[in-house]
Amino acid sequence: SPSLSDGLQMTSYRLKSSDRQTTKTIIIFLLCFSPSRQQFPRLCATQEALRAKECCPAWEGDGSACGASSGRGFCRDVEVSDQPDGPQYPFSGLDDREKWPLVFYNRTCQCAGNFMGFNCGDCKFGYFGQNCNERRESLRRNIFHLSRSERIRFVSYLNLAKQTVSADYVVATGTYLEMGNGSNPMFSNVSVYDVFVWMHYYVSRNALLGGPGNVWTDVDFAHWAPAFLPWHRVYLLHWEHEIRKLSGDTSFTIPYWDWRDARECAVCTDELMGGRSPQDPDLISPGSVFSSWRVLCSQATDYNDRGVLCDARAEGPLRRNPGNHNRNLVERLPTSAEVEFTLSLPDYDTGAMDRSANMSFRNTLEGSSPRLGMHAALHVFMNGSMSSVQGSANDPIFLLHHAYVDSLYEQWLRRHRPSPSQYPGSNAPIGHNAEYHMAPFMPLHRNREYFISSKDLGYEYSNLLAESLHPYLEELQAAWPWLLLAALCGGIVAIAVTAAVLTAKRRYGGSSFLPGRSWKNLFSLPERQPLIWSNDTEETSHRNYQTAM
Repeated sequence: SPSLSDGLQMTSYRLKSSDRQTTKTIIIFLLCFSPSRQQFPRLCATQEALRAKECCPAWEGDGSACGASSGRGFCRDVEVSDQPDGPQYPFSGLDDREKWPLVFYNRTCQCAGNFMGFNCGDCKFGYFGQNCNERRESLRRNIFHLSRSERIRFVSYLNLAKQTVSADYVVATGTYLEMGNGSNPMFSNVSVYDVFVWMHYYVSRNALLGGPGNVWTDVDFAHWAPAFLPWHRVYLLHWEHEIRKLSGDTSFTIPYWDWRDARECAVCTDELMGGRSPQDPDLISPGSVFSSWRVLCSQATDYNDRGVLCDARAEGPLRRNPGNHNRNLVERLPTSAEVEFTLSLPDYDTGAMDRSANMSFRNTLEGSSPRLGMHAALHVFMNGSMSSVQGSANDPIFLLHHAYVDSLYEQWLRRHRPSPSQYPGSNAPIGHNAEYHMAPFMPLHRNREYFISSKDLGYEYSNLLAESLHPYLEELQAAWPWLLLAALCGGIVAIAVTAAVLTAKRRYGGSSFLPGRSWKNLFSLPERQPLIWSNDTEETSHRNYQTAM
């Protein structure tokens, strides 16, 4: 199709400085459609796959569908929940995201053990190695605690993802109906980074009811309802995984920005996420690599007016003007006290489990109750591409922001230890019930599967490591009076012994008491080996010291 050839031409153009053989090799690689980890794998974006409604590609390791010959997984019918949804979306059979992924596929790979991926060729989060039996925990750190080289590497990875056309998967530019029920596939090439921009747009877009301007706005499969936190957790995990694959850096983790009590955008510098342009305060400084970025799927009003999906074409520069936002919507960024209040709420969700939920941890953290705050406040504060829900992932600050929101979600899970049943199984807004598959992910993930600790998913937050020591510190605090009393008693005994020894020394100082030994050696231990600081030891220590991103 023209969109596929456009992508190949763009890749070839960027490689003109390389030799012809290298260009040829990479284009062949793109055409080979190597396996992906998310929605619309290339091998499943064909007329044959769409009309058969089957996405069970072969695992390249053994050539069998889903790696069945190696016991990695099997092609199975997709099972969807029949639990009722809430009343917010009163339609059925009008939107491709309903009962995901049945409109496109009713058979997919179901993986066994620690295997994952649309063809079971990958490992579950937190597992590594050819056989997915190596358990490893990654650490997400505060972006201001990264070294200068780590910050440079992070920005470089972001730009690499933005400039690299995805060889793994494509994005849909038409509905299944517009595709003639699969007979006319409508997909487009985008960069690795922009696949995630599109995914965030697609999951939050309005429902198209047919014709220009005929849309339903009160629907969102990832926001303003219980799946907000689990969905974005999976989103970050997949994004992190794609960067590792693209860069070859398996230790990569997304840093977070702790924005509590901030009065300005501390990450908005040319060294990090881009400063403000001196020529236009709505644009990024030309000294930042992000000034050359182009956004997509950000013109939600235009798409809604035309009654169409985003066409995945570049729409203009990345925009951001932090702090110059509408203060009637958001007065300032959240404070530490507001964060603590949010974390203290014991109920994950309440009432209708939507924007109206009162005293709900999820709704308070998301920021729609009782006014825009917490998570939503940061989006408004950025005053640009970040301020549109559907286009917000265009701004790379989105990743830093949601990593911190995810750390708050994790802190709440550890503090309150909710049972799995606290996540609603029915009557939540469409897409948000416990057993609903998250749109538009492939492989499939259910919402309740991510209502668990990050440690069970193979990652930790540096700011929560100290939190894990709190129980021990509390025990130490409880025992402190007894420890103090013991120290005082020990001091009194030491003073008494010292006084007794000095008295005895004065009384027998000139006699033959303790013959053959001097008083200064009375309590000395025999010296077996002197303590020597070795330069070799110090140098070895420095050589072995490493930092992890």
